[in-house]
Amino acid sequence: MTPLSLVLAMADNGVIGKNGTIPWRLPEDMRHFKALTMDKPNIMGRKTWESLPKKPLPGRLNIVVTRARAYHAEGATVVPSLEQALAHAAQHHAAETMIIGGAEIYRAALPLATRIHLTQIHADIAGDTIFVFDRSPWREAAREDHVSAAGLAYSFVTLERA
Repeated sequence: MTPLSLVLAMADNGVIGKNGTIPWRLPEDMRHFKALTMDKPNIMGRKTWESLPKKPLPGRLNIVVTRARAYHAEGATVVPSLEQALAHAAQHHAAETMIIGGAEIYRAALPLATRIHLTQIHADIAGDTIFVFDRSPWREAAREDHVSAAGLAYSFVTLERA
């Protein structure tokens, strides 16, 4: 089976979103996200799809999971379950399949994931979408600490299932 990874940006307080958007501006993370996800299947929920400024994400297989039977996402494959999304992604024989949000899809995929590509924002940020998870089954495999041009401290962290 193709390795399954979560690609996640999260503030110290667990916030990942606010009003359907990312509640911080971090161009460095956008570049990192693109490098991680390029040429791979990207599985996301409907709300994440709708929040994308450019649809579909170029250079990636876009798979949208939604229970809305008549939903259409131009340039993406729409499926009703995470299981069907994973089956569709597996047909493309990629080195890694990426789960790119949101919180509901992250929760469903977490037990199946072997890696988490985490951008940890070192601040408590106001938001309405939270994703927290037990880190005890995970070991830190890599960490790069940075400070953005705007002064925001963040880290790129790779977690692997212990």
